[in-house]
Amino acid sequence: MSTNDIPQSILNRYKKVSTPTVYTKLMELGYESVFMEGVHPINNERPLAGRARTLRFLPSRPDLRARVTIGENSPEYKAMALCGPGDVLVVDTGGMPYASIGGDIKFMQLQMQGAEGIVTDGAVRDVAGLTSYGLLVYARSRTPKAGPVDILPYEGNVAVQCGGALVLPGDVIVGDDAGIVVVPASVAEEVIGRAEEHEQVELFIKERVKEERCAPGRYYPVTEDTLKLYRASLDKAD
Repeated sequence: MSTNDIPQSILNRYKKVSTPTVYTKLMELGYESVFMEGVHPINNERPLAGRARTLRFLPSRPDLRARVTIGENSPEYKAMALCGPGDVLVVDTGGMPYASIGGDIKFMQLQMQGAEGIVTDGAVRDVAGLTSYGLLVYARSRTPKAGPVDILPYEGNVAVQCGGALVLPGDVIVGDDAGIVVVPASVAEEVIGRAEEHEQVELFIKERVKEERCAPGRYYPVTEDTLKLYRASLDKAD
């Protein structure tokens, strides 16, 4: 599946599973560095699932400021112009957790584009305003500072890191109260199928434990024997 092919139907399915489950399924497939360390929900009113559109910041310097402070043609506005419904702007601050990436006026563009949210390993301003726009926000911190003090937008629609995780444009960004996990676009459909079955198996285990009044270790962690029992129960139900 290419970076532009993740349909909304798959994104909607990701909103119904937890990030720990998604992370577990990615690890089983050999994907590491997919969890964003230190990136927390700031206003998680609902689960987040969207396609990544990316923006990379660099440390502020006068000569760089002269190159990128070009009004509506600034790299940040070009990056936001690529965002639409179902998209998430992922912002790499280069390991500066308290540097501001912007606030409500700047991110009005995301609201107008119908984007899903913002994810950054930096800081955000004006959270109340961003929330009023309907944008979900995940960040390291909040701040009253303006961005150009520390960092400047440099380029969009490129590979970035965010919280130590690699993010390619088009990857699926999944978030809840546990944090953010990045699902490579190439395995997005396989991972959601595995995650959905895993959560159904966990419900099955809880029911068995309650019925048998046994220690969860009889069935958990999930083993091949547990999976066989679960799948057999589906056959009986049919």
